[in-house]
Amino acid sequence: MLYTLLISIRSFSLFVLLHASSDLAPPQEIATSPRSYLWLNHPYSSAQTLAIRFAPPPGCKRVPLTAGSFGDWLRHVPLLPVGTPVRLYNGQMKDPQNIHAAVLDLDVGTRDLQQCADAVIRLRAEYQFSQNPNQIHFHLTSGHDIWFSDWYSGKGFQVRNEEVLPATKAVELPTHLVFRRYLDQLFDYAGTLSLSRELQSVPLAQVQPGDVLLRGGSPGHAVLVLDVAEHPSTKQKFMLLAQSYMPAQQVHVLLNHPRTGLGAWYAVNPTSSEVRTPEWTFAATELRRF
Repeated sequence: MLYTLLISIRSFSLFVLLHASSDLAPPQEIATSPRSYLWLNHPYSSAQTLAIRFAPPPGCKRVPLTAGSFGDWLRHVPLLPVGTPVRLYNGQMKDPQNIHAAVLDLDVGTRDLQQCADAVIRLRAEYQFSQNPNQIHFHLTSGHDIWFSDWYSGKGFQVRNEEVLPATKAVELPTHLVFRRYLDQLFDYAGTLSLSRELQSVPLAQVQPGDVLLRGGSPGHAVLVLDVAEHPSTKQKFMLLAQSYMPAQQVHVLLNHPRTGLGAWYAVNPTSSEVRTPEWTFAATELRRF
């Protein structure tokens, strides 16, 4: 069966197939956004994005970003309507429901897989998929480096008695459905520990969109920096944070404590020893970067 592949540079769209196949995403799975949020099964709405819903704190401006960068992509990530509750992978409500300011318009899957570090991996990988799928690779906790290009080319892996072994699998096209299956297998064997080994430490004062507050281990946690704003005179920075948690749940924008009066924005205090979020407190030294 002959397939025609189209690569749209302007929209960063990837490999849209012109002929039907039972293993390929239906046409409506491809978003129309120029920023390529390819998991969406409905048109991308620029009115329901992080940048529109969350104005910077008074007197502040969002930090400048390179168009098409990971941070720019996160700044325009789609959100579900105001008031949407956070749900677990099984459809049940997260407890508590009073710590989120918004929910990302991103599927969580039907298995208990896409937890905290997995959500960070998912968003980073989705961005890379929209740019060039052959750059996608993440390490397992064992240290094995799993490339998506190898995986869809037939070089899979299996775990036996905690040993990671090569495994032959079917050769597939790099569609979004295949990419999601790759991630689901990865989520089983990657986590905060493997992610902490991949990312580089950066000072909190230099925080940028796309950075990760990360503690590797068991227990560990990961919170993604979605956006950063700064006051032009004082140079005070503020950040928007997002997380998944345990069990796997929808990725949500975190509320700051009500007494701060900042809503979802978190003031960056490089002289503090910690960064407090509703369900985890990080050391100020635990900021990492891809």
